[in-house]
Amino acid sequence: MASKVRLYVDHPLGVGQSVPLNRDQAHYLFGVMRLAAGDVLSLINSRDGEWDAVVEKAGNKGGVLACQAQTRPLQTPPDLWLVFAPIRKERTAFIVEKAVELGAARIIPVQTAFTQAANRIRQDKLQAHAVEASEQCGGTFVPPVDDLVKLDRLLADWPKDRQLMFCDETAIGAPVRLPAIRGPWAILIGPEGGFSPAERDKLRALPFAHAVSLGPRILRADTAAVAALTLWQQALGDWG
Repeated sequence: MASKVRLYVDHPLGVGQSVPLNRDQAHYLFGVMRLAAGDVLSLINSRDGEWDAVVEKAGNKGGVLACQAQTRPLQTPPDLWLVFAPIRKERTAFIVEKAVELGAARIIPVQTAFTQAANRIRQDKLQAHAVEASEQCGGTFVPPVDDLVKLDRLLADWPKDRQLMFCDETAIGAPVRLPAIRGPWAILIGPEGGFSPAERDKLRALPFAHAVSLGPRILRADTAAVAALTLWQQALGDWG
């Protein structure tokens, strides 16, 4: 029976495949989780599904695992991006974690007019949060987390076939309606101060953008991300 320990590795997985471990992975498996040679764990890599692997070598600075059998095929999320303005560090991490759990395929932090300079991000830290979230929630795919990009630049290079649902706080109380358009989508969440009037006017003028209310109450940015992802998944995603 496979262990509940799950580990993301950037390495091919297949029958008999040997998987080397770096120092951090070895510390986690052997120092924190107390696995030893002969123990079985689950591996994912965002490409080959989930695999049982046995510990062949365990050491303080490294180790070796050997893949045994695939336990689950790769399950990719719908083609949905979450685009959001960073907020405080722990709440930004929360948004990334919930985006992974709720099925975002790509996560893009953006700098808007009202994004506070103090809310800087470290892309590597947020990517690590995404990895941990996928390991813990049973996912087989880890969405990439982009580095911070300015909203204007992102929109200038926007793929024209991708619809954009932007959560407009000025539409509070309006019916929650999402256009039933299939295909690639993205969700845009603004910062704690909302979008600037100029940003809102620009978004409303884009042919692929759709202003959506998230109900009768003003939501915090992290709550809005969860609500928007849930709304989209229920209407157009893989929850139906």
